Amino acid sequence: QVQLVESGGGLVQAGGSLKLSCAASGRTLSSYFMAWFRQAPGKEREFVAAINWNGGRTYYADSVKGRFTISRDNAKNMVYLQMNSLKPEDTALYYCAADTSGPAYYPNEYEYWGQGTQVTVSS
Repeated sequence: QVQLVESGGGLVQAGGSLKLSCAASGRTLSSYFMAWFRQAPGKEREFVAAINWNGGRTYYADSVKGRFTISRDNAKNMVYLQMNSLKPEDTALYYCAADTSGPAYYPNEYEYWGQGTQVTVSS
């Protein structure tokens, strides 16, 4: 029903910033509760941040609170993750996910996923 494509990943030094984008197609983005997850090698997929249908409420993992900001622009069918004060521990493959129900904080609750974009933070 919706296709998601992430972009914006790359290599950044510790303390730097990066902004990830998720482009949606196939249906209006306002229908979905959106989230970002990440997965490092050998680790389980981890919740990072989520945002409700109109952007009025956001949710963050403790590990990223105060550093990351999730936002959405339904008119542009885009979701963003602004990442500041990046740490090497943030290195992971970052995924955009969409769900028709919410709130949801676990990977198995999300219906649609992007292909992921790699974020690597060097020290």
